[in-house]
Amino acid sequence: MEFLELSQKPKEELEKFLQDSREKLRQLKFDLSSGKVKNVKGIRQVKKDIARILTIFSQKQKNA
Repeated sequence: MEFLELSQKPKEELEKFLQDSREKLRQLKFDLSSGKVKNVKGIRQVKKDIARILTIFSQKQKNA
């Protein structure tokens, strides 16, 4: 997702998306170690999504 799309979402939805993304990353890493993942770029994308969400959280905390 893009940064602007994420920044317009409510906090509860972002928290749910963050939890889902972390679970997806965990599963991708597990599958990578067992040799099931062919697309390694998916891991990079999930990491970037997590970083975007955490950045939005820190920006909202500084503004509050």
